[in-house]
Amino acid sequence: MSKKDDKTNVMRMLDQKKIHYISHSYTELNLTNGSEIARALNEDPKRVFKTLVTVSKSKQNYVFVIPVEEELDLKAAAKVVGEKSIAMLLQKELLPLTGYVHGGCSPIGMKKVFPTVIHESAKNFETILFSGGKVGYQVEMNPGELEKVIRVQYGDIIVHS
Repeated sequence: MSKKDDKTNVMRMLDQKKIHYISHSYTELNLTNGSEIARALNEDPKRVFKTLVTVSKSKQNYVFVIPVEEELDLKAAAKVVGEKSIAMLLQKELLPLTGYVHGGCSPIGMKKVFPTVIHESAKNFETILFSGGKVGYQVEMNPGELEKVIRVQYGDIIVHS
């Protein structure tokens, strides 16, 4: 992307912290499904991650970042963050809580900073892709660099069949 107004708040935050990233845009395709986005960008879906927001029994919110073709294991996720149980946040609660809409939720730049857990497979890749904070935008960066922007931990948080 070349135009400055093509930048999302996520990209501006990364620029401000001088963190290297590559931006990808697919705005003309109107996609929100992670597998379709991976295909449209010609990327391995194991490297393309989705951001999920949850709420625990104790009313604490947690963010989980997992590969787009995987499913969050709620029990494993609760265990990783030390909660008895967690549930997916209702879609209507996403925008007021995070400032993001469904399909454009990024772990970077939420209204508040929430504990964030990234699936441990992210460590296997030089770079991963995740939402750039707006539907139609992805950022690609080294997962280790995320720690310079938000507090993250890694864990095995996906359903194993």
